Amino acid sequence: DEIRRTRLLIQNSGKTLSEPIQNAQTKQAFLLSLSSVHPDTDKIIPVLFRPPAFLPISLPLVIASSLQLQAKQTFFCQFAFHTYTTGFALLNGNGTAKAEEYSVQEKQICYGLGAISYAACIGALPFTFMNRYTLKSSLMQLVVRKLLPPPLLGLMTAFTVAVVRSPEFENGIEVMDRNGKVVGVSRKAGEKAVKETALSRAVLFGTTFFLPAVLMHFVERAKLAKTPRALASVRMLVMTSVLGGMLPVSLSMFPQCGEIKRADLEPEILSSTEETELFYNRGI
Repeated sequence: DEIRRTRLLIQNSGKTLSEPIQNAQTKQAFLLSLSSVHPDTDKIIPVLFRPPAFLPISLPLVIASSLQLQAKQTFFCQFAFHTYTTGFALLNGNGTAKAEEYSVQEKQICYGLGAISYAACIGALPFTFMNRYTLKSSLMQLVVRKLLPPPLLGLMTAFTVAVVRSPEFENGIEVMDRNGKVVGVSRKAGEKAVKETALSRAVLFGTTFFLPAVLMHFVERAKLAKTPRALASVRMLVMTSVLGGMLPVSLSMFPQCGEIKRADLEPEILSSTEETELFYNRGI
């Protein structure tokens, strides 16, 4: 109800994003609308999958996934982590209406479940391999526990985003001119939007896994934390700081209102507009 009242306030204020927002109440209304309403469908996003909820929910899942557990526990932790990030990508992706002969959302859910299971298996694979062949050498411990998890998590996060949002580059997304008028549906714009989002997610979680591991290596060598409990507290603090710092970096790597040159689009769109640059909702 509060969000609906907020949207009504914005409509009645007669202001647009291109004009300065002087009224504090209107400014707060814009912020609430941007963070809780999907820009394509105007539907209210479930509270757990809104952008402000991303950090507090993903942080414990990242910390749990980073623990040096057995293969089975690692699988379940990463399954939970990829379930949330994939749901976030699905609900915050481009909302262009797709083909009507089948339910795109059902297809995305099926694709997402398969991608989540595959990503969790890949994340647990190094630990399974190490336990199966009892590789206890210091080099293998370093590779399996320190070097492999960050790139694997980053790649698998990008993979789940690409899979769950695959209908966007299969069917295309709407592109608009500077005035917001839809001039066509482009598969090339959809491909660009999905690639950019997948890359930003890989950078976010790959760095969040890699940088704390490097910092904790120096903390352990310097013996700054005397007890296991203190070491665990420092690790949680470092991961929280890195994720909190990398989140705005990741979200701002590419603008949510993406741009694509007219020359890069399909011929049918080229003939329908004279604009040199067109715009689309990249999603988050």
